[in-house]
Amino acid sequence: MNAHEGLFYSFWQGGYEGADHVNSSGLPLDMNASNQHRMRVRDDYLHLQAFGIRTVRESIGWRLAEQVHSHYDFSFLEPTIHAAQEFDIQILWTLCHYGWPLDIDIFSSEFVMRFAQYAAAAAEYLAPFSTAEPIYTLINEISFLAYATCEMSLIYPYGPHLRTRSVEFKRQLVRTAIAGMEAIWKVDPRARFLHVDPLIHVIAPDGRPELAEAAEAMRLSQFQAWDMLAGTLEPELGGASKYLDIIGVNYYHSNQWELETYKTLFWHLQDPRRLPFREMIAEIKQRYGHGRPLVIAETSHVGSGRGEWISDITDEVILAAQAGIILEGICLYPVLDRHGWEETGHWHRSGLWDVHPDADGNLVRVLDKNYAKNLIESQWKLAKSPFYQSFQSQDKSLFYREL
Repeated sequence: MNAHEGLFYSFWQGGYEGADHVNSSGLPLDMNASNQHRMRVRDDYLHLQAFGIRTVRESIGWRLAEQVHSHYDFSFLEPTIHAAQEFDIQILWTLCHYGWPLDIDIFSSEFVMRFAQYAAAAAEYLAPFSTAEPIYTLINEISFLAYATCEMSLIYPYGPHLRTRSVEFKRQLVRTAIAGMEAIWKVDPRARFLHVDPLIHVIAPDGRPELAEAAEAMRLSQFQAWDMLAGTLEPELGGASKYLDIIGVNYYHSNQWELETYKTLFWHLQDPRRLPFREMIAEIKQRYGHGRPLVIAETSHVGSGRGEWISDITDEVILAAQAGIILEGICLYPVLDRHGWEETGHWHRSGLWDVHPDADGNLVRVLDKNYAKNLIESQWKLAKSPFYQSFQSQDKSLFYREL
């Protein structure tokens, strides 16, 4: 299903949560271990086959791979690589998903240098397993990571001393990503790069028109990392058009909110102040040109709204296509449930599969059938759209009988 000769193996994709930073309690996260994806990866990939998902996003984890200074161990990736080879699955690897070795000052030149060395080592290890162009995300959500680390104290290192250094850290992350790309190209000139960040909309609260300018400034900040990578903003960082390759937008129900109050413009309440996704994606295309591939790199909802959310996203993608904006893929993220970063016992119930412990401590995968039904209907709807005829669909009657 959805066989495609272009950039991705499949239009519909699955993402496995890979956050590996140290939470505020001092716990080093390893989400692929805690939801048992790493030990059950073959079964997880097998489950994807019924939905025609042949492209997945996986995270390596800089901190996990470099536990000893400048020594890299990628052997923990072997089960994932073998399962991908067995099922002919394309992996889009993320090298840094919020975590890094704890002995590095994040504002130092060493941070840039050591990441480049790690990126080269990762590319050298993975190159033999890629028959197609390998696609990497260097640093997950540069703009969000700088905001979350410095302004919101959501990610290590924590502390009020970082409050005014958000833009400085964003610049540092851009330098780091550029150095990583150059290092990877020296190892594997085929490499392509997916740069992802949240797609957001921010407005002033009702009755607070004096905040409109600040809200617009916050909204426009979502473009800074992409602009820096492309060299159109602060070119002294070394950015150039060649570095801004594939653009990935991460879009959830909470990506639209009021400034200062942080109140979400709720999707499920149909807040009239929400901006349609198709209009938000049109701005991306207008800013960065129609030649760059564009993909929804993350999207999902929670609980009973999961199915309706993916139906709405599909409708928006079709409406965007009617206006000439063609996306290359939609990634269900997470495709397998994840727990909270801080409340590690709280599972979000946001995946296509939930996880439930059995008596032996195994996390059993449980398909959310309503989400599955809406996903299949969305796949059919998109496959029949004249704008997406190149993504072919196979007969799913066996899966319908299973449901």
